[in-house]
Amino acid sequence: MTSEAPLRVGICGTGSRGVMSFAMLFDKREDCAVVALCDPNHVRTRESAKQLPGEQACYTSLQAMLDDASLDIVVITSPDYLHAEHAKTALGAGVHILIDKPLATTAKGCKEIIAAAERHDKVAMVGFNLRHAATLRRLKEMIDAGELGRVFMIENREFYHGGKTYMARWNRKYEWSGGLWVHKGSHDFDVFNWLLGFPAPRRVTAMAGVSVLTPDHLPFEKVDGKPVGPSCSACAYADICPDYLPFNDAPWGQDAKEVDQYTKDLCIYLSDKDTHDNGVAIVEYDNGVRASHLECFVTGQSDRLYTVMGEKAQAEVSLTERTIRVRPRWSGDIVTHTLPEDSGGHGGSDPQLVDTFVNVVRGNAAVPSTLEHGLMSTAIGEAAEIARRESRVVNLNELI
Repeated sequence: MTSEAPLRVGICGTGSRGVMSFAMLFDKREDCAVVALCDPNHVRTRESAKQLPGEQACYTSLQAMLDDASLDIVVITSPDYLHAEHAKTALGAGVHILIDKPLATTAKGCKEIIAAAERHDKVAMVGFNLRHAATLRRLKEMIDAGELGRVFMIENREFYHGGKTYMARWNRKYEWSGGLWVHKGSHDFDVFNWLLGFPAPRRVTAMAGVSVLTPDHLPFEKVDGKPVGPSCSACAYADICPDYLPFNDAPWGQDAKEVDQYTKDLCIYLSDKDTHDNGVAIVEYDNGVRASHLECFVTGQSDRLYTVMGEKAQAEVSLTERTIRVRPRWSGDIVTHTLPEDSGGHGGSDPQLVDTFVNVVRGNAAVPSTLEHGLMSTAIGEAAEIARRESRVVNLNELI
């Protein structure tokens, strides 16, 4: 039992990430209590509160929650384009903040958050949960110990079966997500930066587009006079479409949808989107290291596959299989490390992330994923979005 009073936590944004992950993880702790929820959709907050023990006050704005609830911590899981506004508001109210990645959708927004944090002297941490994955922690230890020698190249290939659903919900729009190089890629660009010891990124280029999830690539034959979509739950082809995924309204219910008309089951082929379903980005750092990141959301596989090239050896990593295969440069003695499975969301990394944040707030640890780290990953993602849209190489000094 802790002798300290529980930290009072408010959740800003009551979607799946805010409630089913962060709120539940904080509320399982004896040293924390989720006491308030806010979301513009009042039904969503009301139904979210029913998923949690105790009682939570519900609000439709962050400012109202901050004015009334007497909080120590605000967890920001609102849509990405609101992160900068919400972070500055919470810091201005004198509370600590945990911001789910990305820090913001632009480098400018990140710098505004950094300035606010400096003015108000509160803990502000970015939720880069991949850093807490056991396999990547072990890889980081190997790199830092020099087991691979000097690293000169690194890559990641992310195959994400669930990524197709980005085209069915708010993430599909650049104005709301900053583009998927920011929303999704900020995870991976941060892992690169972290594994390499945070060298300065110098320039970025990228190519990406929608190659499959378009109206002319429907995975079934259309019948004249029988329209497709506009959502899975309303589609006349639901019984034959292999990508059929109806709107899952649990735990919020149909009433929440009626408030704001938001649905997560738009047809992934017909939806209005300006993000990508596949792409490749390349980053070059000031120390000469080169990194490449591939994203593919049209696949039956879900895994992140890393390759790290060092002067002594290369390491090949599978997050799904929790393996690190080391290939020495001058021998055929391949060594495979298999990490035990952790419990909890994202392979056990979410509970580790929350535990680390609480320790930081309590003064027992330093912030591992700083706002500056958030700025670096967002800047790389923003540069990749510019590069792919303008077909050019983007120098990072254009943004930071």
